[in-house]
Amino acid sequence: MAATRLITPPGVYAPQADSALLMDCLAREKPGPGVRALDLCTGTGVVAIAAARSGAEVTAVDISRAAVAAARINARRHGARVRVRRGDLAEPVAEERFDLVTVNPPYVPAASPRTPARGAGRAWDAGWDGRLLLDRICRTAPSVLAPRGVLLIVQSSLAGVDESLAALNRAGLCPARVVARRRERFGPVMAERAAWFEERGLVAPGVRSEELVVIRAERAPVRETSAGRSPRRALAP
Repeated sequence: MAATRLITPPGVYAPQADSALLMDCLAREKPGPGVRALDLCTGTGVVAIAAARSGAEVTAVDISRAAVAAARINARRHGARVRVRRGDLAEPVAEERFDLVTVNPPYVPAASPRTPARGAGRAWDAGWDGRLLLDRICRTAPSVLAPRGVLLIVQSSLAGVDESLAALNRAGLCPARVVARRRERFGPVMAERAAWFEERGLVAPGVRSEELVVIRAERAPVRETSAGRSPRRALAP
């Protein structure tokens, strides 16, 4: 999907290499008709639209009003049926269960311990270690997964990949593993903070790139029904 065809208002994260990597992994899951998909931190809605165009029943959530508006407009422009809700992570759909949850959260380490309340930084700043949202996602996203549901999260190597894997395993998802990697040069925001990253030991001196990874984790299936079948459709292994 061409990013140039997406409306991206100021303060809404424009799709980049992490979005593309997440969509590649989404396609491998083959989320066709009968699959309920949830896209958290949806931004422009690019990942949600890709899921909807594959036939899934899709809900997208973002805390930003501008992102919610952009996702709705972009879905209409692409002829994709996406239910868009505004709220903090999965809170708007806390009583629902999904077969597939995708997340491209803010994960850039920042000097501020809090996510900005407004402005462009809200789309990428994620606290001192980049885990302000990631830790919450690892704790809470499993609660909206259906049995055999799959969680896909994209993040930077600077934000603690091992920490995400351990947190998802503690949350009862199995197995949590990295299923895609891509080395990317720092964009403008990361490049501006490169010296600070060096001081903190997040990158070696002179390094101006990060590794993007997609983590896949799955909720354990429930016991089989009397008919010998799982009550929900399994995604591709």
